[in-house]
Amino acid sequence: MKSLGEILLRNSSFEEIVIGNTAIVRAMVESGVRVVTTYPGSPTPEIASAVLSIPQKDRPFYFEYSTNEKVATEVAFGASINGHLACVFFKSVGLNVAADSFVQLGHMELLGGMVIVLGDDPGANSSQNEQDNRHYAHMTYTPLFEPATPAEAYEMFIEAASISRKRRMPVVVRMTTHVCHAKQKVLFSFWKAGKNGDISRFDPANGPYIPIAKAALDMKKKAIEKIRNFQEYAETSPSNSIDDNGNRVKGIITAGLPYLSILEILEDVSEKPDILKLGLVHPLPAQRIAGFLRGHTEVVIIEELDDLLEREIKSIAYEKGINTRIIGKTCDEDWIGEYTPDRVAPIMDRVWPEMEISVEDVPDIPLAPRPPQMCPGCGHRSAFHAIKQALSEKDITVADIGCHTLGFLPPYNMGQALLSMGHSTGTASGLSLFNDQRRVVAFLGDSTLFHAGIPGIINAIFNSHNLTLVIMENGTTAMTGHQNHPGSGANARGPVMAISIDRMLEGLGVTNIRRIDTYSQGKLTSMIEEAVAEKGFSVVIASHPCMLKFTREQRRKPGFIQKTVDIDQDKCTLARSCVAEFACPSFQRLQDGTIRVNPELCIGDASCIQTCPSKAISLKKSSGSQGEGDTE
Repeated sequence: MKSLGEILLRNSSFEEIVIGNTAIVRAMVESGVRVVTTYPGSPTPEIASAVLSIPQKDRPFYFEYSTNEKVATEVAFGASINGHLACVFFKSVGLNVAADSFVQLGHMELLGGMVIVLGDDPGANSSQNEQDNRHYAHMTYTPLFEPATPAEAYEMFIEAASISRKRRMPVVVRMTTHVCHAKQKVLFSFWKAGKNGDISRFDPANGPYIPIAKAALDMKKKAIEKIRNFQEYAETSPSNSIDDNGNRVKGIITAGLPYLSILEILEDVSEKPDILKLGLVHPLPAQRIAGFLRGHTEVVIIEELDDLLEREIKSIAYEKGINTRIIGKTCDEDWIGEYTPDRVAPIMDRVWPEMEISVEDVPDIPLAPRPPQMCPGCGHRSAFHAIKQALSEKDITVADIGCHTLGFLPPYNMGQALLSMGHSTGTASGLSLFNDQRRVVAFLGDSTLFHAGIPGIINAIFNSHNLTLVIMENGTTAMTGHQNHPGSGANARGPVMAISIDRMLEGLGVTNIRRIDTYSQGKLTSMIEEAVAEKGFSVVIASHPCMLKFTREQRRKPGFIQKTVDIDQDKCTLARSCVAEFACPSFQRLQDGTIRVNPELCIGDASCIQTCPSKAISLKKSSGSQGEGDTE
């Protein structure tokens, strides 16, 4: 059986079942991409996983995890103006971080071409919002493709790369969560490794590349001219297509995942509407849309999130004097969530009830609520359990992005405000102003520290803000799949010098720095008590390796023996601190009120032992499955 890396470098035409993210990597290979950069974030991290499945010596392009999305965009931009086809990819809200540089790309002559792969997240499955990044394409004069399937992701990336290189302009391929993770058999084209152009071709004469006041307006004119010229291409792009069902009354205009949902709910409908499926959603093919509108009495616009298509299409109809009835979003719910078949069916039914559209009934089976939880043995759990002992209920805690965000849930209740990656120190600084009664504690993960946390720290030092920052160090970018960061000691190409957080903070001028392993809960409690009692800016580095990553690595070693903890029922006083305060999911309360340890979940890390007031928990070697019991 061939490995994924071997499949991605196969030099013949072939078919393979892949997810959308993997299809993108094969498209990179076939397109001749030379530089690929990213900062990890769902739903796109599997693109990096597929890249890393190709041995470095065989990889036909340079790849790096950058410190954040802005830097990733800038590295790709630098490669592009040096003559190399570049690609940067990240998640939806990552574009906010990259925006300062991204908004300039359309003004530049991208000699080698540059494709931006966006992982948008309708439904906010793994993001703090479900922002519609099509707005950025409009604001920045950037063409935007929107695939509906893995096959289209592959095809549209190749189309985008070709256009970008030819027209020297950025092009976005906007994936959504379902498209990133959907599986499909994709037909890939022939590819042969050849000589790569590794010559530096940067020439300021291709610019200007300096948008000072004198040049900025002329550069904007050039960007507008490029997108207008691109409009002609949009009219004939193979990414736009019509499903002609011979219905001259009813029509649908849609794009991306909603197209597949429409096909599914129309499966048993006898008189199917015609469908104009848009793959290139900015700029829109105005002439083609006008022709479709003229050919139908009523047209429904089905699009996820905001009403961008609806507004543009209505504008086209108005300008061209087309009297077709155009129906868009009709209620608030239409603006929220993924347009899966169960969401699209009622939208269609409201408009055309005579079509009797239905989806397969899903049994309404009530499920017990299952809040998201930190993994068994997670060092963050020990940290929150210990820190809570040092604070009062009136104290203020500020969360940040990462696994430790889950600390805001009961029973820890750590983290009462959240904006974006790296915000916590700045927000906590604001909360400390005119505040002499309530102590302020901010949390920040080590990956997020390098990503976006340093400016807030510098600001707290510079302006002498009064707060304590707890850096939750676990040595990896855990939440998105254990990617390396500058403090990990390795990058995508091998070992490197790890940047010491302690030394970096000292270099910035932080004088109150404490470090502790989070499993030392008593000492951590004391450290927090000392830190919050000090005036000014103080830092506690609460460190412990990510135990999910650590235990996976340990299990691969020969002779590994799984350990678990056990509860001595004779000693147990049913204080239930293990479930009610420490809240490790390995502990389960039985119907008779007693507590047992689930050996399938327990990793034997023993961090729970110190939390039991009756000393009933102890470590033992696992000897197979323990007794099962009914849980509440």
